[in-house]
Amino acid sequence: MAKHFARIIVYGAQSVGRAFVKAIRQEIEASRAAASHHQMVKNKSTCHDLTLKGMSLNEALQILNVKDLNSIEEIQGNYEHLFRANEKATGGSFYIQSKVFRAKERIDRELLNKMQEAISNQQNNNQAPSKTIKES
Repeated sequence: MAKHFARIIVYGAQSVGRAFVKAIRQEIEASRAAASHHQMVKNKSTCHDLTLKGMSLNEALQILNVKDLNSIEEIQGNYEHLFRANEKATGGSFYIQSKVFRAKERIDRELLNKMQEAISNQQNNNQAPSKTIKES
């Protein structure tokens, strides 16, 4: 009886060990794949802000329940409401609160980029060379 019990324990330990090793190998592969994907995305200049913040503009707009970037008051109001509703002191989720914060941060970054582009375009239009007419 003890002999059979010992075999069960040994076989059980072997199967758990194999499963553990397999899980570790899968995790290492997933980590390598994620690292190569991150490197590929990092090399693209258009996705630079996405890799820094980890969130697309559409995802940020969905989190704050906003349709477009033009309604700044709505963005700020939704942000404040969701941030307060998810405070840890009131039983909220810190994870959701951080997602709300990152969404607002991403939208603010997009608004700042648009404002800088508008200023740049305005400066370029004002610096257009003017033609002078020579009088004879």
